[in-house]
Amino acid sequence: MNDTLKQIGATGIVPVVVLNKVSDAEPLAEALIKGGLPCAEVTFRTDAAEESIRAISKKFPEMFVGAGTVLTIDQVDRAIGAGAKFIVSPGLNPKVVDYCVKKGYPITPGIMTPSELEAALGFGLDVVKFFPAENAGGLKMIKAMSAPYTMMKFMPTGGINATNVRDYLACDKILACGGSWMVKGDLINAGNFAEIEKLTREAAAIVKEIRG
Repeated sequence: MNDTLKQIGATGIVPVVVLNKVSDAEPLAEALIKGGLPCAEVTFRTDAAEESIRAISKKFPEMFVGAGTVLTIDQVDRAIGAGAKFIVSPGLNPKVVDYCVKKGYPITPGIMTPSELEAALGFGLDVVKFFPAENAGGLKMIKAMSAPYTMMKFMPTGGINATNVRDYLACDKILACGGSWMVKGDLINAGNFAEIEKLTREAAAIVKEIRG
């Protein structure tokens, strides 16, 4: 496992962020840092994503920021060019994964099935995103699927919240969990970064409680 993935594992929870305005990027990053989770997966679902990653990387070099919902090679290049330290995709696109592997860019593609997991192994990956986690069977599915693939770690995302994240983090097959409950869109759009900091601090406390 490379150093980037080890750092994600040490964080335990990766806030999954959707930013509609670049002006929200810096105050959001500051709230996450103060709350104890200096990490974010900024999704490429909006036009503000690339510049938001660039703004965060420049202002807060200590922030571990990556790009999520990356669907194309062009988005990979734009994200890495903006300062993203890792790439996350909702599914396993062989062309995108192959490109990242050959370039040396850490990528965590989304999978739901053993066949997709084996495809990830074929690319030499040892961490995959399990998405959408709760809808795809949750922790029970991860435990069942990981039995024959002991070398693989998972980053479940989708339906993870403050209530069920403890169970996920307690499982040795989980590298980290992706979640958006501390960075909900309505809080970001309202500029309520104090509440985001509070929820982030609570999330960081859960990681410490479970993993020490």
